[in-house]
Amino acid sequence: MKAKGVRLHAANDLRLEEFELPEITDDEILVKVVSDSICMSTYKCAILGTEHKRVHEDVAEHPAIMGHEFAGDIVKVGKNHQDKFKPGMKFTLQPALNYKGTMWSPGYSYEFFGGDATYCIIPSEVMELGCLLEYKGRAYYEASLAEPMSCSIGAFNAAYHTKMGVYTHQMGIKEGGKLAIMAGAGPMGLGALTYALHRDIRPSMIVVTDLNQERLDRAASLFPPEEAEKDGIELHFVNTGKLEDPVAELLKISGGTGYDDVLCYAPVAQVVTQSSAILGRDGCLNFFAGPTDKEFSATMNFYDVHYNSTHVMGTTGGNTADMIESLELTAEGRIDPAVMVTHIGGLDSAAETTLNLPKIPGGKKLIYTHLSMPLTALSDLRAKGEETKDQRLVDLADIVDAHNGLWCPEAEEYLLKNFIQE
Repeated sequence: MKAKGVRLHAANDLRLEEFELPEITDDEILVKVVSDSICMSTYKCAILGTEHKRVHEDVAEHPAIMGHEFAGDIVKVGKNHQDKFKPGMKFTLQPALNYKGTMWSPGYSYEFFGGDATYCIIPSEVMELGCLLEYKGRAYYEASLAEPMSCSIGAFNAAYHTKMGVYTHQMGIKEGGKLAIMAGAGPMGLGALTYALHRDIRPSMIVVTDLNQERLDRAASLFPPEEAEKDGIELHFVNTGKLEDPVAELLKISGGTGYDDVLCYAPVAQVVTQSSAILGRDGCLNFFAGPTDKEFSATMNFYDVHYNSTHVMGTTGGNTADMIESLELTAEGRIDPAVMVTHIGGLDSAAETTLNLPKIPGGKKLIYTHLSMPLTALSDLRAKGEETKDQRLVDLADIVDAHNGLWCPEAEEYLLKNFIQE
């Protein structure tokens, strides 16, 4: 059958094209993709091409479908999986397969498997690993965003703490401890924040830093400190760009103790060094943001590593259990992944958006793969609707405004019903 998709042919070479999907085997599943959210990792893949660890060497001959944060409907099931999956089921999936020691992943490594497409084929290893998940929720975008949320959840679960003289690590962030999310007012930082505020094991203090005051103001409006205080959490938003000595000020906010857990969300040497400097005793630094520079390094305080048991580790994604936790917390209304989304668009906007992702302000860019629609900021929907006399955009703006400026199931349903699908 024919499908459309954004495919990687080489570094900086993304093409929206129509191609033929082969007939599925008994061990594969054909799916219709409805939504895919664009990840900064996809941008890194697009600009690096075969230099990226997940991209296959012959990508020029066998272009890879981009996108790995996707959800949709199952269309056809190979006979080996018909006992568990049925046509018409909604699905999402865990893309960090780690299959037999490889780094293969949809959106990087497969010719016919990725999220920036109208249809794709899920290969046997996904089902073998239990990474294809039935989704019973209402909105496709929530299932798409379960993947980036699972990455933040994984970072929390992978953190660890120690006791002097004991060689068993205590996994997870410190309960009742102090948490700093550095460069954390972007989409992934906000995902981490909504999780930190609403998970079972919570810190007593959260400090979110950024250099962009507009992003910090948006974060504070979505997560008012006075609301966090009702749950016993002291929440601060700090613009480190306005501070003469960011480390001294952050330590002062902590009461001089430093932080038990620090999540670093920017591959910037200065931010890494600051993250190291604000760790308290037995503090755990998670370097979350993956650099594109293989030689990236930063100064850290190894006196504290030796004498104060500070430690550093990194995570690149979550696992299937993290993904399931994200879906469950969303279904319970405890977290809202929509805090990450600032733009929507159709498949025809995905390639340009991916290649220019760092230059586009805001948070997550959400692609609806069966729509033709320019990338549009949620905050611009009304103005664009009035300018083009498109009442549908005005109606969307009304729905979004009624939900505190956030994307929501009602908005998605209106979009899919009223905009022409290919």
